[in-house]
Amino acid sequence: MTKHKTGTREEWLAARLELLKAEKELTHRGDEVAQQRQALPWVRVDKPYRFETEEGGASLQDLFRGRSQLLVYHFMFGPDYTAGCPSCSAIADGYDGFVTHLAHHDVMLWTVSRAPLAKLRSYKQRMGWTFPWASSVGGDFNFDFNVAFHEEQQRKGGIEYNYRREPPLDPRAGDGNGPEDQFASMCGTDAATYTRDRPGLSAFTVDDGVVYHTYSAYARGVDSLWGMYQWLDRAPKGRNESGVWWKRHDEYDKR
Repeated sequence: MTKHKTGTREEWLAARLELLKAEKELTHRGDEVAQQRQALPWVRVDKPYRFETEEGGASLQDLFRGRSQLLVYHFMFGPDYTAGCPSCSAIADGYDGFVTHLAHHDVMLWTVSRAPLAKLRSYKQRMGWTFPWASSVGGDFNFDFNVAFHEEQQRKGGIEYNYRREPPLDPRAGDGNGPEDQFASMCGTDAATYTRDRPGLSAFTVDDGVVYHTYSAYARGVDSLWGMYQWLDRAPKGRNESGVWWKRHDEYDKR
């Protein structure tokens, strides 16, 4: 016998109509936040960032591929990883379906990681993805946009991520069984190395030949890009999670 509240169809409909009011309020508030996001001042990007792509070397402006807008997902795949972050991988599983639509609406979507291009290409092939992925190995791009950090910053408390400063990393912290330890193990590295790369989204535009940075988001700020969770939030039991339950899509047992 279920422990969840039950009722008649009429009771369900009345409750659903109350929920609809809240959902509409959330939608309208989301529209307002989107307008506020688009109203942010643009910051000119003058630094000559370089990337390695499957088509060869590229500048930041080259990534636009003739469009006026560029979205970059900062995918956690550091130089010392043996595989991409499982969480970033779950997010990226949805890219191939809509990257074409964005490209035909004046928006290029790229993922960018610090791992060498050969590692990215191998992992991309393993995952069966086709979206564009660039390597920023050896450059400052990820560091300048606050999704990569040096070991010294980690030890001395110099990391500023998601618009706040983190305390120094305690080398004694954790028991080896926390989420970061699990993800690090899945990426073939240790927790300290794993967390020197972080997830994020950055947006750019090019206007009259000049590139501008328009927006960046980190941590839960990219939660809405995670299509899996948007579906779970509408499932009867919601996210219904305790700890890490997801894997890369080719690591689940077949059912």
